[in-house]
Amino acid sequence: MKKLILTLLLCTTIGQSYSQKKPNVVFILADDLGWADVSLYGKTKLYETPNLDRLAARGMTFTRGYSASPLCSPTRSSILTGQTPARTGLTAPEAHLGKVVLQATLKENATPGSKAIITQSVTRLDTKYPTLGKQFKAAGYQTAHFGKWHLGSEPYSPLEHGFDVDMPHTNGPGPSGSFVAPWKFKDFSEKYDHEHIEDRMTDEAIAWMRSIDKTKPFFLNYWQFSVHAPFDAKESLKKYYRTKVDLSDPQHSATYAAMVHSMDEAVGRLLDELERLGVIENTIIVFTSDNGGNMYNAITDELPDGTKYLAPPTSNRPLRGGKATMYEGGVRVPTIVSYPKVAKPGSISNEIVQSTDFYPTLLNLAGIPLPKNHVIDGLDITPALKNGKLERDGIITFFPHNPAVPDWLPAAVSVHAGDWKLIRMFNQGKNQEHEYLLYNLKWDIGEHNPLNDMYPEKIIELDKIIEKHLKDSKAVIPVKNPDFDASKYHPENIGVQKGGYKGAKKIEIN
Repeated sequence: MKKLILTLLLCTTIGQSYSQKKPNVVFILADDLGWADVSLYGKTKLYETPNLDRLAARGMTFTRGYSASPLCSPTRSSILTGQTPARTGLTAPEAHLGKVVLQATLKENATPGSKAIITQSVTRLDTKYPTLGKQFKAAGYQTAHFGKWHLGSEPYSPLEHGFDVDMPHTNGPGPSGSFVAPWKFKDFSEKYDHEHIEDRMTDEAIAWMRSIDKTKPFFLNYWQFSVHAPFDAKESLKKYYRTKVDLSDPQHSATYAAMVHSMDEAVGRLLDELERLGVIENTIIVFTSDNGGNMYNAITDELPDGTKYLAPPTSNRPLRGGKATMYEGGVRVPTIVSYPKVAKPGSISNEIVQSTDFYPTLLNLAGIPLPKNHVIDGLDITPALKNGKLERDGIITFFPHNPAVPDWLPAAVSVHAGDWKLIRMFNQGKNQEHEYLLYNLKWDIGEHNPLNDMYPEKIIELDKIIEKHLKDSKAVIPVKNPDFDASKYHPENIGVQKGGYKGAKKIEIN
């Protein structure tokens, strides 16, 4: 009887101890994982993500989660700073390149066939920012970063941005050499033949959680390499998914499906460990992706009978476009937030949230004051986590670049406001004025029917939101190319598949 009472007292004490602690934070960021690449939204038949379903059952799934950019590094900077790429100037994934640029500028010139001179992106996340890592560390949190960074090598690595640990301490755009060992990381090698990098990163993250001071909270940044190129996976998983492939399904790469599988397994192992440690109820878990799915590379796959075929990595249908495009397929991403004290298990929200929102939300939930003299573009989404509404004019996506990808669009900026989405294409209209594409996503989630002619007043209304943010953020925006030669302008030849930008009716903006 005494033992029973002692045990009950001990359990009660432990429970009270956990309830009095600040919440831990685990931030899981997938790389290039599309909105339709997970089972959460019922858009895939091939890919299996049971652990994301498990995480969703613990918290809230957002149907309209957005990255701040259709490419990785700008979104990563938005998570850490709470600022849009328009404000930071970090608008392109160039952190692995040699040149250090800390202030956005305009390119010196443009080709005669280009209507606009575009922006030169910042190439490193400046250490002047009070990043999430710094804020949590200053509040007494134990901090660690595992996986991809792509915001700059030393002196711009995670170690200079508030993280006590950084592994594998690399700044490349993807896993070095391969997902499956042998790798080519500097000073970081596999422990056994054919080790998968996500298995290793999860091992290291778990080992770190077991080793740290249990009386202090922790902030764990696990930014996965998955499912970025190069495209390879465990052979056993590829064999399994070959038996599931249906070539009539837009998603028909067995290799990519296997990559998604390993990504999901890593999430499951982290959940298992949080449960084993007894801290999952007091841990805020965020899962999202840095941009939409990659649909423009090619993977050599094979069927069970050995027949080889070329497959795109994925399809974002019913969304249009993908990574590096301003359409929904480039920016709408799977998003889950689990925190039992705030979000009802298994809940769903249709509120618009963006990667900039995690900065104020996580700090506020942890009871950490927001830094002074630091403008935050994101919104604390706690009301949405409590099944409420968010009061916001709209979210801004700033992408002043024009990579030649499927569903190509010129350098642009967009705003999402309610069901409406407006894309402003810089200097693409008559006399090199701005041009616009207006969509209602409730009526047309695939963005195939611009409503410019029917709702010109909506274009004016939404463009004011865009203009206000560009001015407020002091964004460096594209300008007219003085050397433009109309005879050399052939947008119909840009991109690698049909459906790209063909021009839209000009709407006068006063």
